[in-house]
Amino acid sequence: MKLSFNPEIFSHVSHIDKLFFTRHLAIMIKSGIPIAEALTIIHDQNKSSSFKIALWQIYKNVENGQTLSKSLGNHPKIFDKFYLSLIDVGEKSGTLENNLEYLAAYLDKQYRLNQKIQGAMFYPTFVLVATSVIGGAISFFVLPKMIDLFSSFNVELPLSTKILLAMANIIKNYGIVLLFIFGILIVSFKAIIKTPFIKPLWHRILLKIPIFGNIIQNTELVNFTRNIGTMLKSGLPIILALDIQQGAASNVIFRGYLTNLAKAVAKGKSIMAELETGKYNHIPPIVAKMIGVGEKTGRLEENLLYLGDFFEEEIDNTTKNLSTILEPVLLVFIAVIVGFVALSIISPIYQFTSSIE
Repeated sequence: MKLSFNPEIFSHVSHIDKLFFTRHLAIMIKSGIPIAEALTIIHDQNKSSSFKIALWQIYKNVENGQTLSKSLGNHPKIFDKFYLSLIDVGEKSGTLENNLEYLAAYLDKQYRLNQKIQGAMFYPTFVLVATSVIGGAISFFVLPKMIDLFSSFNVELPLSTKILLAMANIIKNYGIVLLFIFGILIVSFKAIIKTPFIKPLWHRILLKIPIFGNIIQNTELVNFTRNIGTMLKSGLPIILALDIQQGAASNVIFRGYLTNLAKAVAKGKSIMAELETGKYNHIPPIVAKMIGVGEKTGRLEENLLYLGDFFEEEIDNTTKNLSTILEPVLLVFIAVIVGFVALSIISPIYQFTSSIE
């Protein structure tokens, strides 16, 4: 096995690389191939230079007697707490290949879900970026040249043209300064929404945005139900599963929900009873009902996994309709801007030609 050592810090390892690693490792261990040998095979087949370095170090640690979970744990940017917990339980219970299969199936579903969300966001993002680029080009290169032209007209300019000329004048004189200020505002905004005081408020606002808030909420619900269901199925106790998922949740509001659920369960309260207290506004009643049935019948992990598939289907339906919903809104938005600019340019020219006649 050849190693091309790179002293650089590991770059980002893609989700698909992690998926293929997990799936191939599960297949090889199930076939009776020792873990160390399986790691060398995956290393040689992998095309990601950064991941190859990590795999080599994992292989060396396993060869030196470390457990797979501990070896993977040396790379927390690649393997999160959820992943490591399932590997650790699998090693201790002798079901490593099964847990790797659970992880591979989970990562595959997560990948497909991310693809759906990214695909749904492509159209509106493309339209808005294209509109911004074209609008910026017109503002910086076309409008400033129109100032002298319209100023030479000996006619009363329409209000829309005056507004357009005022904007053109500002851009002509202060365009670079405005760009600089705009950049500072973006950087400042990103820094502010990450502060402990503002972040919960911002995440709460995100959940209330029409359509997109629904996607964010359902994505958190998919991760919440599917991750905990997978962890329970692999043998982790419910309190530990809730604690792990609390660290994995990306939305602060849901992170708080998981913290409260873990505390309630630790005191002997059922998850359903805690969810029905009314403190969990962004968790639909169906979640509490399905979890309650699972707690009573001993099939909690199955019901959680079902809920994960249910909310993923909800996201799928929303993303499929997203383009249909946003297309007319974006078209009207663009039409208003184009109409305003066209009217502002054509009106004074028409008035000027009329005055000549």
